[in-house]
Amino acid sequence: MAFNPDNAHFILSDGDEDQSNLLIKYLQNQPPEVLARVAKSVSPEIKQIISQNVQGLVGVLPSEAFNVQIVTDRENLAGLLASAMMTGYFLRKMEQRMELEASVFGGSAD
Repeated sequence: MAFNPDNAHFILSDGDEDQSNLLIKYLQNQPPEVLARVAKSVSPEIKQIISQNVQGLVGVLPSEAFNVQIVTDRENLAGLLASAMMTGYFLRKMEQRMELEASVFGGSAD
């Protein structure tokens, strides 16, 4: 399963596990505008952290000096994407906590 934020829908694989997953069924029943709004609500800071995290996992070489290609199998790529998604979820919750602390205690959350 993959999410396409441009079309705001989930793309399902042919696997039987998707059919018994209650969360996937729930997501499929959500209006596209709800999914699009949630997908677009991620802050630039979270996108940057996830990007740096994924780049750190697969390795980063300067593009002007190297032509890097990553080869993996389906299961490892799925694990990498799941890790990035969980990192995003965690970071969003921490960002909300930081905003709450700043509003409760005043000023910045630093």
